[in-house]
Amino acid sequence: MNPLQTEYLGMTLRSPLVASPSPVTGKLDSLLRLDDAGVGAVVLPSLFEEEVEREALTLYDRMEAGSGVFGEATDYFPDVDLDHLGLERHILLVEEAATRLSVPVIASVNGRSAGGWVRYAQEMVSAGAVAIELNMYDVAVDPEQSAHDVEEGYLDLVRAVRAAVSVPVAVKLSPYFSSFAHMAREVVRAGGDGLVLFNRFYQPDLDLETLDVTPRLELSRPGELRLPLRWTAILRPQLPETSLALTSGVASGADVAKALLAGADVVMTASEVLRQGAQRAAGLLAELVEWMQVSEYESVDQLRGSVAQHAVRDPGAYERAQYQRVLSSWRQ
Repeated sequence: MNPLQTEYLGMTLRSPLVASPSPVTGKLDSLLRLDDAGVGAVVLPSLFEEEVEREALTLYDRMEAGSGVFGEATDYFPDVDLDHLGLERHILLVEEAATRLSVPVIASVNGRSAGGWVRYAQEMVSAGAVAIELNMYDVAVDPEQSAHDVEEGYLDLVRAVRAAVSVPVAVKLSPYFSSFAHMAREVVRAGGDGLVLFNRFYQPDLDLETLDVTPRLELSRPGELRLPLRWTAILRPQLPETSLALTSGVASGADVAKALLAGADVVMTASEVLRQGAQRAAGLLAELVEWMQVSEYESVDQLRGSVAQHAVRDPGAYERAQYQRVLSSWRQ
């Protein structure tokens, strides 16, 4: 038996390391390298509804350019590669990856409308995706929208996609809910087969020269592992039949081991392979195997969840009881 084998979204994976959405999973050549490196599955870059709409409008503008200037323009079509526009580009990548890779291909979708979520999820499944990851990335800024309204909007989308596709559905959530444990349970009740903890909200910056609001991408750091680690450990006994994926801050085999001990079924990484290349996945797995051998764990199944909240001597360590102890632990 393969000691690294694990189960995720009803699928048997050869290893618990999953490549999460990034530019590395957006190209077939790097996907093949990830496959060779031993990942258990790959999640392709998110299909954003706004991106599809923007590229469609750009194409329309190019097609219409000059149509009011001379009659022949209506018969002229610029040289446009339709395979490299929004939806078609994602469909092509899913088709190629599903055909060429030996591991499951999961498609990530981020919609703006209910119809967009459903349509793009269906398109990805038709192209060959074996599961859908709903990338729930939204910032609630309307003061008229209550917390209940926000949560119900999320749940309605999960229900709609669940009803529209036959493949497993994972939901990638942010930690910013008043009662995250409650929200996690409701997402599962709405049809989520798995939870991905957590989505990182990228924060804008200010350019002091131009006074513009500018995007700034910073790769995750090891310290960011702690938040998803905590909630994975808390949710594991509460949702024993739900697949849990931990993401953010995974930079070493030791980090992978911690995630599995907390109760994760799979551990996702993007920043580390962006820093060091797709082959870094092989290094992470080698480090995990070495740790397991030293610690006398024979399989991922054996270690998974052994340090989840229900399994540790002090369950309160994952809750408020640890707060004062941490604050007083600083030493100069």
